[in-house]
Amino acid sequence: MAGSLIGGRAGRRARYRPLAEINVTPLVDVMLVLLIIFMVTAPLMTSGVPVDLPKTNAQPINNDSEPLTVSMNAEGKIFLQDQEVTVDDLVPKLQAIAKNNPERRIFVRGDKDIAYGKIMQVMGTITQGGFTKVALLAEQTAGPRPAAKPAAPTAGRPKG
Repeated sequence: MAGSLIGGRAGRRARYRPLAEINVTPLVDVMLVLLIIFMVTAPLMTSGVPVDLPKTNAQPINNDSEPLTVSMNAEGKIFLQDQEVTVDDLVPKLQAIAKNNPERRIFVRGDKDIAYGKIMQVMGTITQGGFTKVALLAEQTAGPRPAAKPAAPTAGRPKG
């Protein structure tokens, strides 16, 4: 009789052993549902409530809402905003527009076919004029860059 009780207990323990693994399937299901809910509702949270703001005569806190843009086209011509300028006239015109504010942001854009040294010359001229926030702009690519391929010779290819 004692043997059957011991054997009975051992059989029950083997049958009702606690499961030591965690089932993550319900957790993954809940997380995916939450992800979908947040993906749907996030764009809705960015839209604001239409409010008719009162008018005031106070000066704006940040007068530097639009940075100045200096551009160089493929021929090497320099443009301040939309007006063509020379290198010698660039700094005085920038100082006049910025009202001698050296903290005014200036973006320098250069055509991809122009020599890098000419763009650096223009940036150097601007910084020698006392401006401290000068940045070089580039166009953002649409996606990840493809794997590097050997460059084809460009001597015979027409520019266009």
